[in-house]
Parts: sequence; C-alpha cells; structure tokens
Amino acid sequence: MPSSLSRSSFPARTMKLWKWILLFAGGIVGFLVLYSVAQSLQYFIKGTALLCLVNLLSATVMLLLYSGCVRLFEKRKAKEISLSRLLPDTLKGIGIGAMYFCLVVALMMIAGCYSIKSYNGNVASLIVPCSMFLVVAVGEEVIFRGVMFRLIDQRWNTAVALMVSAAFFGVAHIFNPGASLWTSFAIAIEAGLLLGAAYKYSGNLWCPIGIHWAWNFIQGNVLGFAVSGTGSGESLLSPSISGPDILSGGRFGAEGSILAVAVGLALSVYFLRNMSKKRA
Repeated sequence: MPSSLSRSSFPARTMKLWKWILLFAGGIVGFLVLYSVAQSLQYFIKGTALLCLVNLLSATVMLLLYSGCVRLFEKRKAKEISLSRLLPDTLKGIGIGAMYFCLVVALMMIAGCYSIKSYNGNVASLIVPCSMFLVVAVGEEVIFRGVMFRLIDQRWNTAVALMVSAAFFGVAHIFNPGASLWTSFAIAIEAGLLLGAAYKYSGNLWCPIGIHWAWNFIQGNVLGFAVSGTGSGESLLSPSISGPDILSGGRFGAEGSILAVAVGLALSVYFLRNMSKKRA
C-alpha cells in the first residue's frame, strides 16, 4: 500500500531545532522509561492469565500515550497507528517476520547448522512469552521507529533516518549476552534497516510491530534459538545448533548469523525499491 506519511505534512519539518531536539530526546527517554517499567512487571505478576492481560494492557498504554503525545506536542492525529490498518498490516508484518526466520533456518539446515532433535507439544506454555514479545515489539517500535526514525525522516530525509535509527538499534543490543561488535552490526543491518524500511513502506507502525513480534517469538519459542543472546523460555522445537558462529549465530542466536543479515538486507531493499516505485 502507498505510504501516507508525507514529510511536508508534519510540524517536525519546520519546527525550531531546539523544540525538535526536546521532542526527540524527550520522546525517546520517556518511552524508554515506560518500556522498562512494562518489562519489569514480568517479574512481579504471577499467573498466566493475569500476566498476559498485564502485557496486553502495557502495550495498549504505550500506544495510547504515543498517540496522546503526538496530538499534544505535534498537533495532529497519529495516523501511523490508525486503527483502520491495525489488523491487516499487523498480520502482514507477522507473516513477513515468520517467513523471515523460516527462510533463515532453511538456509541453516542446508548448511548443516540446524537440525531438530525433538518436538514439545505444550503449546500453552508459549502464551506468556508470546504476550511478552508483544510488549517488546510495541515498546521498541515506538522508540526506534515511531520517535527516532520518524522525526529524523521528517526533519531531514529517509536515508539519514535509516542509518541513524539502525545504528542505535544495533548499539542497543551490544550489552546482551553473547553480543559482539559483529552481532550489533548484524542487528543494525538485518533488523534496524528492515524495520525502518517496513515502516516507511507501509506508512504505519503496525507492520514493523508485526514483524518484530513474530521475529522474536518464532526464533525463540518456536525454533529454539536465543533471542538477541537471551533465553525466551520453552520452545516448540528443541534443536541441535552447530557449525561456525558466522553461520549459526553462536550464543547470540540466529540474529548473529550472516544468513540472517543477507535475508534481512534483501527484504529491506525490496521495501525501499517498492516504496520508490509507488512514489514515481
């Protein structure tokens, strides 16, 4: 679908630089604090149903506050989270995220780095991590695409927004278990660029939220990888992962594989090329 996010239609384009800096820094810090609080609730809430409800509410509150901040400080409706696109674009994003990691694992299997040892049929155990990764997807997309990418794109251009937001997204994962300069670079390319390109292409946050949500859940709780170096609980598949880290991702998980970088980069190019065609 064509992007509805015209740079000229946003006040950030002509806003005084000091006001833009306050909006930019305040948005990132404010939503980072809110996201941290939402994640910390995981350690205090007991019970599957209650925890899932709290996670859903946390994601909803972050989106409502984002909408409220845009209305208050930018004097406009947050069209990037329009409810009319919630279902179709979130589902499209989920499909892309699932396809992404299925393709990466297929390539790993061909390379002899991934095989399935056993299958865990306890689907109910995946409900909580699925809701947890919804919070991750919403929180990080609001911060890195809704605030960082969008405001830079509107103030300058898409190329600068892609480079800056992707770089910061990679750096944000540098302190995770098993992380290295390579894995941060990989995250920046395969995820930072892809999610920014998906946002720009779709014209809303729902598509990158769907990609991010499925990305984490599928690789961790379905395929059995570490997610950005961290454990994600039980998984449907118990795999045997071997081979050189550059192919398998090592301790960091599949995101550290050059195969994931190649697939993510290809998808980014696809989104950006098709975005350009629609504008022509």
